[in-house]
Amino acid sequence: MATPPEPTRIGLAGLAVMGQNLALNIAEKGFPISVYNRTTSKVDETVERAKQEGNLPVYGFHDPESFVKSIRKPRVIIMLVKAGAPVDQTIKTLSAYMEKGDCIIDGGNEWYENTERREKAVAELGLLYLGMGVSGGEEGARNGPSLMPGGSFEAYKYIEDILLKVAAQVPDSGPCVTYIGKGGSGNFVKMVHNGIEYGDMQLIAEAYDVLKSVGKLSNEELKNWTVQQAADLSIAAPTIAASLDSRFLSGLKEERVKAAEVFKSGGFGDILADQEVDKEKLVDDVRRALYAAKICSYAQGMNLIRAKSIEKGWGLQLGELARIWKGGCIIRAIFLDRIKKAYDRNPDLANLLVDPEFAKEIIERQSAWRRVVCLAINSGISVPGMSSSLAYFDTYRRARVPANLVQAQRDYFGAHTYERVDMEGSFHTEWFKIAKQSKI
Repeated sequence: MATPPEPTRIGLAGLAVMGQNLALNIAEKGFPISVYNRTTSKVDETVERAKQEGNLPVYGFHDPESFVKSIRKPRVIIMLVKAGAPVDQTIKTLSAYMEKGDCIIDGGNEWYENTERREKAVAELGLLYLGMGVSGGEEGARNGPSLMPGGSFEAYKYIEDILLKVAAQVPDSGPCVTYIGKGGSGNFVKMVHNGIEYGDMQLIAEAYDVLKSVGKLSNEELKNWTVQQAADLSIAAPTIAASLDSRFLSGLKEERVKAAEVFKSGGFGDILADQEVDKEKLVDDVRRALYAAKICSYAQGMNLIRAKSIEKGWGLQLGELARIWKGGCIIRAIFLDRIKKAYDRNPDLANLLVDPEFAKEIIERQSAWRRVVCLAINSGISVPGMSSSLAYFDTYRRARVPANLVQAQRDYFGAHTYERVDMEGSFHTEWFKIAKQSKI
């Protein structure tokens, strides 16, 4: 392996697809990088790719000690290995040769509490730690991802110059990276981002199903309309749960085939009613429904992030998160500019739904949204993303909901008490006695 003429700027351990591409991205931006992998063939493969892609300054090492010592102090090493035990093992291997003030960055999809545990553990060794979400897959890693680093601010400043150049670059918005916050905030934000991506794909699939199965659009018509609208809007899901449930059900292929046979024999085909629809009107309604669902999706995602930020004291800036998602990942969209502006106008905004601009737009689109959901239900088409987001909107917009009856039932069956709207305090009623008295 070639020896660097002087200590490299940074190191990267873990050379699967993401690791290789991020290493080449860093080198291409002018930062000499050392690379290491437990399987040495991956090291050789990465170095060879660097030569083929323009003699990029990538230097490979087959043993951890020489790898660590090849990096200039204070050393910064990015890990891109499988979450869980492999991360702990890699930290153990590398930290044996690292010195006080050096920094480890976990670029994998790790559970945020594990990141906080590791940050405390390496601090006892005098090391700094970052948990950095990397979004964009293979393409993003190579040409510009969205980066979400959280943990030691001192560690972030070590490599801020690198990250600003390596991240996706969006005109008028800048690099898709920012210091997220303390602890495991970077991993938590990336987790919510991933959930929005899953829902994004679910909603696009639902739109496709409605247009193809009910609207009878041909593949060519779908290619001209559906895909274009989905790409333009970068539609996100209203709930992560809806998309996950759909994935679980999708995996039950054999059961679904048998169930289809059972219900078909009872007169239930795939589509319950063959309805005549105006294709252009349906496409417009689906577009409006998708946009409305997108607003609800981000409202839920942002509120989840804000709640965790308050709980952990991370101090996250929701508008800034919208900015760094504009490039390098699936949920990039001009729409994110408007979310950033909403939080710039009111950093304490309770919900995107009550931002004046978004409230106006969802009111304008809610009729089309309801038509699409009703059409799908009447046709026997499952649209859990669209319908659950509509339920979220309809619940959130009502001043009073039937939770009073739920409280009464909990008190009736388990004496859990209830609250009243006319006075403070908790109350309990002996419902059985009242029921007996009413029968007398």
